[in-house]
Parts: sequence; structure tokens; C-alpha cells
Amino acid sequence: MTIMLVAMVIAGGCAWVVYKLVSKGMGASKPESTTRVVSAAKDIPLGAVLTTDDLTTMTLTGTPPKGALFKQEDAIGRGAITQISQGEPILDNQLAGLGSGGGLAPTIPQGMRACAVRVDEVVGVAGFVIPGMRVDVLVSGNPPGSANEGVVTETILQNIQVLSAGTDIQRDATGKPLQVQVVNLLVTPEQAELLSLASNSLKIQLVLRNPLDTQMTKVPAAGMGNLFGTPTPAPKEHAARGPAKPAAKPYQIVIMNGNKTENQKFASPEGQH
Repeated sequence: MTIMLVAMVIAGGCAWVVYKLVSKGMGASKPESTTRVVSAAKDIPLGAVLTTDDLTTMTLTGTPPKGALFKQEDAIGRGAITQISQGEPILDNQLAGLGSGGGLAPTIPQGMRACAVRVDEVVGVAGFVIPGMRVDVLVSGNPPGSANEGVVTETILQNIQVLSAGTDIQRDATGKPLQVQVVNLLVTPEQAELLSLASNSLKIQLVLRNPLDTQMTKVPAAGMGNLFGTPTPAPKEHAARGPAKPAAKPYQIVIMNGNKTENQKFASPEGQH
């Protein structure tokens, strides 16, 4: 009887363990919920207006991303404000508002401006200024009232985003740098005024920077003296002077010779014998 009771207890324990393992496996095999969302049927460039050919649908398992679109009608006719890769779910914040159209305008955030700067191959950092890059803006010229000091270069804007390069706001399909003629920069209205003023009479240079480097650096203006190692002349120091002595008062002598009278003035006799 003892052996039978022990065997029954062991068998019952084994059965309970098997039951738990089987129940856990069956629970894990339950299918998760799926959702069909709108996705890109091909690479959609920045500024393109979406059409039916640009869209498709895909099935996502689990919770869809925030802002996902479930109907193609919600995306058709809206401009892309960022580049969207093929097979990527299209989110509402990647598209401009309905009726905004395509091109550069919908990509400009509220309160900002797109300012065009004419450049050449050298100024455009040999064509490597492409949309999404960050640049500093330098100007060179003769400051007002200092014509004798030569050309001075100064950094007027830092960490400025490039909206477009050339007449096309798309990147080169082969991945090669674009040879740009016009660069549109994303600036504030105050910065747009500075760029407009500089483009009229000064030479503008773009300096490429790391997009992760957002630190603003105070850079002093550089003149021709810095280029050739000539130190900038320091202001002349005048020796300390004591209070100015009051001017000595001359004295006058009247000489009378008969009916003639003559006045003669002499320096102060102080200190003289």
C-alpha cells in the first residue's frame, strides 16, 4: 500500500507539471492582433505629392505606430515633408496638411523661413551641401569705417539646416554630391534679413558641420593680419599725466617817453631773478 501511495503521488505530480507546460505552450501560440496600415509602395522623395501609385498597404503585428494611416484617402494629395523609404509605414506627421501641395513650402515649419543663397562649387563645399545637412554661414568684406584694415571674415550664422540644394530639392539618385547653384537655408525672419543684407554686398561662404554638433561657438572675426601672422596693433597707452598747470599770467610795463606811451608785456617773473 505504501508503494502504491508513493507511486500515485509521483504520477500526480508529473501529470500536473505536464499540464502546466502544455497550457503555457498553447497560450504562447495564440496569434497576436494584426492591423493593416498605409505604407510606401516606392521611395517617396521630399516634397512629392502622394498619389495612388505611391501607396500600398502592409500588415503590422501588435499595436500600430502612433499616427499611422489606415486609409489611402488620408494620404493622397498631401505633400511629403520628409523622405519616406519603400515599405515604410506612412505616418501623419510625415505629410503636409491637405491642400498644402508639394515642393519646398510645406517643409517649412511655422515661424521659420526659407532663404535662398547663391553659391558656386567651392562655396557649396564642393557639392556636399545637400538637404538635411547643417552649415555655418561666413561673410567676407570691408566693414564700414575700416577701409584701411582690409577684408574681414566673420561667422554670422551657425548650425543652419539646408532645406534644398540647386533647383531640385531631391538628393542625387546615385548618392553622388550635387553641383549646386542655389542653396535654401531654414532660418528665422531675423536671420533671413542678415542673409539678404550680406548677399547684396558681401561674399558668402558655407561651412559644413557635423549634424550632431549643435554647440554654438563664439568665433572672433578674422582679418588679413590673422592670415599672415601680423598681430593686431594694440591701442596706444598714454602716460599718466598730472593736472595741467594754469597758464602763467604775463605782466605789463608802461614806458612813457615824453609824450609817447608804450606798453610792453613780459612773461611771468615767477621763478626768475
